[in-house]
Amino acid sequence: MTDTSSDVTTLESIQPVSSAASAPAGGPSPGIALCLSGGGYRAMIFHVGALLRLNQLGFLKKLARVSSVSGGSLTAGVLALAWKNLSFNDNGVAGNLEELLTRPITRLANNTIDQGSIIKGILMPRSSISDEVTQAYRDHLFGNATLQDLPADNEGPRFVINATNVQTKVLWRFSRPYMGDYRVGLVKNPTTDLAVAVAASSAFPPFLSPAQLELDPSDFDPDTPAVLKEDAYRGNVVLTDGGVYDNLGLETAWKSYDTILVSDGGGAVDDETDPERDWARHSYRILNLIDNQVRSLRKRQVIDSYKQSARKGAYWGIRTHIADYDLPDAMNCPFDRTMELAAVATRLKALDATLQERIINWGYAVCDAALRKHVDGTLQAAIAFPYPAAGV
Repeated sequence: MTDTSSDVTTLESIQPVSSAASAPAGGPSPGIALCLSGGGYRAMIFHVGALLRLNQLGFLKKLARVSSVSGGSLTAGVLALAWKNLSFNDNGVAGNLEELLTRPITRLANNTIDQGSIIKGILMPRSSISDEVTQAYRDHLFGNATLQDLPADNEGPRFVINATNVQTKVLWRFSRPYMGDYRVGLVKNPTTDLAVAVAASSAFPPFLSPAQLELDPSDFDPDTPAVLKEDAYRGNVVLTDGGVYDNLGLETAWKSYDTILVSDGGGAVDDETDPERDWARHSYRILNLIDNQVRSLRKRQVIDSYKQSARKGAYWGIRTHIADYDLPDAMNCPFDRTMELAAVATRLKALDATLQERIINWGYAVCDAALRKHVDGTLQAAIAFPYPAAGV
């Protein structure tokens, strides 16, 4: 689907939105954007289930934009790289999605890469933790693919992989047409490795952050308005997890399209009667509290927009109670079981096969319920889980 949004090189088009009801001049363009949240392997696998159901219902091929952060960027990166090889039938359903998306993602989820990357990054003086994560992504998923291997706007949706620029305090966007942010400017047609972009997007603090991007300042487009043009900002870009700024991946879809679908695989911070008080573990607790607040605000933004008819679409989350959709034919997903899945740690740590299947089934089921309740009530109900024996 062709991207009909405004020229990405204008300053207005890449500035952040301020409220749920706000809309760009003239309103958003008709089109469907899918936002994939962060949440480590848990979110990565959860989004696979949602994508399987979106594909069955013919929504996958209709997407104009896929915006992702953190763990969601792993799923989005695999989908983006596979897009040109997806075999869509006359109904817009790709028959080989499991082969090109599910299998690579589940193979990655068989491997723990955060712990080893942290140890190597600390012990090896010429390598950072982010470098180690990037190499793992190359080895398992992306090889030497670059942003130019993603689909062009006339070949499929525009994939936007989001990180947070630590220097400029705003969202840094990786895509095929450009990368950059509205304060430092844009690099057009970047050849940055896809593994580098996804590693920056998933550099969750404190352990996997920061990711550093070494650039030639002369590569920035001189015609793009920017307020931070110094080489110090453009030569060595310091990035962290996209979820630090926007952990639903909402920002880069919001201003462009009138239909917003949000798949939220993020967890929640549990109550603690006696939180740790040493600086390391206490700081980690505080970072999780901040993340929880950012997620809550973004979720409120998108839900309020649906209620106010500022946007169409649906939100579904790994912590959703499927009974809240009040659908008599919703899939069997007991709340205590799905909450077990929501409690899986936000890590890049291996998940056993059955747990992966349960998370995929849950993403599939809750996406089905959300779409049928809030997008199109005539859609046919799902018949069976992708992995019937596993359930949720």
